[in-house]
Amino acid sequence: MDSFVVSARKYRPSTFDTVVGQQSITNTLKNAIRTKHIAQAFLFCGPRGVGKTTCARILAKTINCEKLTGSIEACNECESCTSFNHSHSFNVHELDAASNNSVDGIRALVDQVRIPPQVGNYKVYIIDEVHMLSQQAFNAFLKTLEEPPAYAKFILATTEKHKIIPTILSRCQIFDFARITVDDISRQLAWVAEKEKVEADVNALHVIGQKADGAMRDALSIFDQIVSFTGNKVSYQQVIQTLNVLDHDYYFKMTGLILEEKPAGILLLLDEILQRGFEGADFIAGYGNHLRNLLVCKEPATITLIEASEDIREKYLEQTANCPPDLLMSALEINNRADTQYKLSSNKRLLLELSLLQMASLVKKKARKQAAGRPVS
Repeated sequence: MDSFVVSARKYRPSTFDTVVGQQSITNTLKNAIRTKHIAQAFLFCGPRGVGKTTCARILAKTINCEKLTGSIEACNECESCTSFNHSHSFNVHELDAASNNSVDGIRALVDQVRIPPQVGNYKVYIIDEVHMLSQQAFNAFLKTLEEPPAYAKFILATTEKHKIIPTILSRCQIFDFARITVDDISRQLAWVAEKEKVEADVNALHVIGQKADGAMRDALSIFDQIVSFTGNKVSYQQVIQTLNVLDHDYYFKMTGLILEEKPAGILLLLDEILQRGFEGADFIAGYGNHLRNLLVCKEPATITLIEASEDIREKYLEQTANCPPDLLMSALEINNRADTQYKLSSNKRLLLELSLLQMASLVKKKARKQAAGRPVS
């Protein structure tokens, strides 16, 4: 029986061009290889799941390739590439600093550095979670990092750059990996879904991208979870049900009721949301983001700042036409105040209800001022 391989491993990028959302970094690394200006030490830092270790492995494989392609990618045919692909390369050594953070572990690595490569040009040492090294281990590593043999390259990866001592930072070329955008994640998920013969709704993939919080690995793990639950058809409703995400429609309905000044409808809709098991804090955060998106839609140039699919953006454009900017600003202030007070409130439901009713009263206040011919503040 074939063993299941998680998507994060199965579709892990193997070339610079397949890395998602880090084009500036991959272009810089390819140019360094092309011009043979490869630093002795690199520091890859950024949030989890954005491709730090993946890029380290691709770099290690590419600089040892014997027949680079015209686009500066590994050929996957030479002895160095095939040994790397089968995980038995003697030129690439990976060390997990989280579990090997003592002086002894670094001393063993320094001893290995003295042995030149038998195949290929470089011996590459990838140290993951390097911020976990002890102070003594960092000190033992300094001299080797500053003056390594010409054939030795070090790639350090960390999620917490601020914990690394300045003397280490000064010896490395530093690359800051950014969080991957929701659009990039959803496009990659669509490609994975096509490969896996899974029919996936575009809005569903956007929700997964938002839930992943900029981490491609997390997005693929969530995708596997959803497919396990739904089978080969992934719909928007199934995703929000599985991930316990509040549907966009609730926010659009709530805004519509506020604009129509229907306090009874507002209270009943809030009750429905709470009865479905959603936390009030999640609703406040989500509704604040909804109001922000409505405000962003006021200018065509900023519509791209909304992390949503095209049909959801169309809904925002339709609703924002009925929302004056000053009304949205005042509603955002009320929402932000409720968000700040929520944890300390002894009656959280009342705080939510009062905040929403205050937003509805803004509409009536604006109408009265307009009727009186006074400027609306």
